[in-house]
Amino acid sequence: MMDAKYEPLFTPWKIGNVEIKNRIVQCSMGGTSLFGWLEPCHFDKEAAHHILNRAQENVGLVLPGMQCVRDTMGRRWLYKNEKMFRDLEKWLPDFHKTGAKLFVQLAAGFGRSMAINDLMVKMLQHKALGTVAKPFLDIQYACASASETPNRWYPELKSRPLTVEEIQEMVDAFGRTAKLLRQAGVDGVEIHAVHEGYLLDQFTIANMNYRTDAYGGSFENRYRFPVEIVQCIHRYCGDDFPVALRYSVVSKTKGFGQGAVPGEEFTEFGRDMPESERAIKHLQDAGYAMFNCDNGTYDAWYWPHPPTYMAKNCNLAEVEHIKQFTDMPVVCAGKMDPATAAAEIAAGRLDAMGTARQNLVDPAWVTKLMEGREEDIKPCIGCHNGCFNFAKSEGTANTQSLPDALHLARCALTPPTMQSKKYKIVPARSPRKVAVVGGGIGGMECALVLKKRGHTPVLFEKGDKLGGLYITAAAMSFKDADKRLLAWYERELSKAGVEVRLNAPVEDPAALVGDFDEVIVCTGSKPKTLPIPGFEKTITFTQLLLGDGAGDRVVFLGGGQSACEAAYELSLQGKHPVIVEMADDLITAPGTCLANSSFLRDVLAFRKVPVYLQSTITDIRDGAVTVKGKDGSTFDLACDSVVNAVGFDPAPLGEKGSHIHRVGTCVAWGNLRNVIWNAWDVCMKI
Repeated sequence: MMDAKYEPLFTPWKIGNVEIKNRIVQCSMGGTSLFGWLEPCHFDKEAAHHILNRAQENVGLVLPGMQCVRDTMGRRWLYKNEKMFRDLEKWLPDFHKTGAKLFVQLAAGFGRSMAINDLMVKMLQHKALGTVAKPFLDIQYACASASETPNRWYPELKSRPLTVEEIQEMVDAFGRTAKLLRQAGVDGVEIHAVHEGYLLDQFTIANMNYRTDAYGGSFENRYRFPVEIVQCIHRYCGDDFPVALRYSVVSKTKGFGQGAVPGEEFTEFGRDMPESERAIKHLQDAGYAMFNCDNGTYDAWYWPHPPTYMAKNCNLAEVEHIKQFTDMPVVCAGKMDPATAAAEIAAGRLDAMGTARQNLVDPAWVTKLMEGREEDIKPCIGCHNGCFNFAKSEGTANTQSLPDALHLARCALTPPTMQSKKYKIVPARSPRKVAVVGGGIGGMECALVLKKRGHTPVLFEKGDKLGGLYITAAAMSFKDADKRLLAWYERELSKAGVEVRLNAPVEDPAALVGDFDEVIVCTGSKPKTLPIPGFEKTITFTQLLLGDGAGDRVVFLGGGQSACEAAYELSLQGKHPVIVEMADDLITAPGTCLANSSFLRDVLAFRKVPVYLQSTITDIRDGAVTVKGKDGSTFDLACDSVVNAVGFDPAPLGEKGSHIHRVGTCVAWGNLRNVIWNAWDVCMKI
């Protein structure tokens, strides 16, 4: 039975004349677009499967991924491909049987937020290549904005200003597309967005809009583009077709490429609260029927895409404030806690709870909440490793691989999400008894997948608890979701009836063959070593975070994500960390989303953690290290401890064999996505 505190989440509400059965809104996520994500326009069956499933699992309002009214690749207008609207119409009756409502999110584009990658840089640098590619990807058009502003990912590229004719053509396309969506049976549309620093937001922000025509200058001119869009949609569709707006209350931005972390005093570069109070009333009067809110821009990306370091309900204060300035319903997104959301809805300070990534990691989380099974909900840990790992460091464009960029909204922790054909539980034809050696995340995932397929796994762990190196990673104060993930794994193993043998070291996996049909080795990795005098004096992350006596002044040899997280944790404890990194930036390894890495860079600067880039430690001794700086000079740093943060090497156990498999970081170092997806890859073949 559902806990009574959640009951306000399951009351009906209205957007215009459309009644929504509960207060849970699945916000749009790139990759869940019904007409394809950055791909040729088509009705996307994988996205449709995902969206229908979430509706079946009791989400009240579902918003598929954004659809640019003009396709990013190929520059085709959505409204000209009527077949995909007919396909949508055929699919919608099954969706509506669930009682959920569907608002399709329509977008003007990315502007300076377009995630330029190395291939696109080459197209820009080599005109002949760019000319050949233009029919498939016109980068100048994809990045066009209100004015000539630097691209967030590749600042050397300045957006070209959209012409008035292009703007008006796009406004009309919103109306035409919305009309086809209404005819197909869609319940409403959401406009993306005066939000997150996307194209429409770039028009509204004075420091990104230098135009002198009707779309720049005054407040009314800067907001003209989104105003004309909603007015055009109502002309095509009538006033009884609701139009919502994705809206960032405040920008939390200090300048181009500069975000403001929680608690920081700064001068707002984007939309501040006084303008927002005026803007939301102006946009309401133009015809918007709901505001789906958070904060931030791509320059302060950790506000609209909060990683684990951000607090729960991080956008709630600003969203509840802005609700006082509109008569329309207001939704808040950003690590929303269901209990908090329910209480605020009951108090009338909020209308609904927006959630996105939680719908990727656990498709049934709403149903579990309704059934009183809150402890069974698999938590989102805010890693962005599978759903949105656009990444960059100093001097690079987006380092995410193109295949990843074309297939977002997958989940590091739940491989079947948006990959339902590749990763699905298929019962084993010949059930086997399988030994799984190593009780970290990889081993636990293997055991669960094997059990679901009908095999009999036995999990061997040399220590007295499950979790492996992830116990260390989850130890930091801001890693509450990671701690809950470990607890979730233990409960799932227990519920599944998986045999777990603790304090059971395995010396040779080959010795298990005979008692077991197959053996999977998940023994993880070990810290790297370097030929630096005194290196043996370094301590590991485990000793730092789970041990005692690291001292006050701690030097990190290496500035990767783990080092930055641990340094942040020490600073929160009032200690004095220092980072020494040989590269020209922190967190340069590919795969860490810019929302996560930029928070760590910004918060370490805010907390005045000394960072020495393009520098190396040449000597480690009791009480001090010697650092060689980027200019070749050396200096000493006093310290109590030095943390080995140079990375990890695979630590496989035993030899490979025909019945012996390896999974996770004992094969190659990687993040949770690599480990968990690899576990499925191996276990689905047994």
